[in-house]
Amino acid sequence: MNRRLVLFDCDGTLVDSQHDIVAAMTHAFESVGLAAPERARTLSIVGLSVPEAIAALAPHAPSATQSAMAHAFRAGTPQQHTPGGRSDPLYPGALDHIAALATRDDLVLGVATGKSRRGVLRLFDRYGWHDHFATIQTADTNPSKPHPGMIETALAETGIDAAKCLMIGDTTFDMAMARAAGVTAIGVTWGYHPVDAIRAAGAHTLVSDFDSLTRVITEA
Repeated sequence: MNRRLVLFDCDGTLVDSQHDIVAAMTHAFESVGLAAPERARTLSIVGLSVPEAIAALAPHAPSATQSAMAHAFRAGTPQQHTPGGRSDPLYPGALDHIAALATRDDLVLGVATGKSRRGVLRLFDRYGWHDHFATIQTADTNPSKPHPGMIETALAETGIDAAKCLMIGDTTFDMAMARAAGVTAIGVTWGYHPVDAIRAAGAHTLVSDFDSLTRVITEA
């Protein structure tokens, strides 16, 4: 069977983690005595790996300070470690549509995200997704987006050609990564980057909900 690889970003695409990301970034800045960036500025770097995100938000901080901030960000806030302390729900339709897509013999699902592998596995634990995704690519073992390394590794692991791969994400980094890897770039409009920016970054198609996304995947 001529299978296709469908790669999903996580934050801003599958899960609405903006509140936790902003809280963790605020904690990271305050832990070293710096003023936290505005919410919109923090959300603009979602998709980058943690070191690159902090370097973009605090470019003048010494490297040792940036490393300490990255550690504090990964540790999260004290509230996030209490029962019910996290606030990162799936987007409407994600649970049912991922379950349905995972049953299709013509598709292989994967993840390509700036999130840590530990964070991805926590997400999979929560929603029972371990059997749904054949490849998990994170910034732990790949260059940060928009470098195409995550997609290239996913293609190599699954044995699927770039011409049969779709990358789905909500940021300009996702679109640029897809274009660099020579795969189809599908932008979702419910995430953290402006629609015009996603389009300008190279999205082949934009979708506004999971029903539309599934139709695009089916017709691709």
